[in-house]
Amino acid sequence: LQALGTLSCEGRRQSYFRTEFFATMRILQRGDLTEDQLKGSWAGAFGHTQFMPSTYERLAVDFDGDGRRDLVSSTADALASTANFLNKAGWQTGMPWGFEVKVPQGMSIDGEGRRSKKALSSWSARGVTRIDGSPLVQGALSGSTSAGLMAPAGVNGPVFLVFKNFDAIYSYNAAESYGLAIAHLSDRLKGARPFATSWPTDDPGTSRAERREIQQFLLNRGYDIGAVDGLIGDKTRVAIRQEQTRLGLNPTGRAGQQILRAFRQEQAQKMMQ
Repeated sequence: LQALGTLSCEGRRQSYFRTEFFATMRILQRGDLTEDQLKGSWAGAFGHTQFMPSTYERLAVDFDGDGRRDLVSSTADALASTANFLNKAGWQTGMPWGFEVKVPQGMSIDGEGRRSKKALSSWSARGVTRIDGSPLVQGALSGSTSAGLMAPAGVNGPVFLVFKNFDAIYSYNAAESYGLAIAHLSDRLKGARPFATSWPTDDPGTSRAERREIQQFLLNRGYDIGAVDGLIGDKTRVAIRQEQTRLGLNPTGRAGQQILRAFRQEQAQKMMQ
């Protein structure tokens, strides 16, 4: 309540947090929880699986049948409510979230991403296979099943085909790195092996401030990538690939130290002219 009360009065999303504040009050009034149970993050999420209050109101379920939807003290309620969230988000039972794939050398991935889905038959026709070289279409999957190609570290890192179940995980927390971590963890819990492709080490990562700097360079170059927030989305990756091509770098789309150094060097040369 203190966190949501503060955010309701300060910051750029006051109306959103007021909605969450009043949702919390209704949860307390209904008797699902008591105020001393409301321990959570700075943004007001709480419970085993960190529901925001409005999500709690909308999707929490009383799975243990005690008359209260308690995602703090009841593991049964928490797991069932999380399952309900994924179900409402479009989770398809028996289908995978995705898997690691191998793309043929020289294949362009410009414009590809989680949202740009194509039929598996189309990916197969372009030479994409599972990481072990086996066909994409296996088990419950058909040639018409749609999937998006996701390369979070560029073509030199692990590449994935992701399905609607990945989108369901993504809707829980809108970050591809989060979705990939949760999806991979679920596979490992079932006995799967680590990703076969190593993450690239020749292009070290960047801090949040450095990613903002990269985005500002891109905006100055005329790219429509949205706000300078340090969050690397599809538009930013496409712009980075185009700039990497212009600068003679490997077009990975990665917002790493290589492209940052190239931008800084180019800016320094302009200032000396």
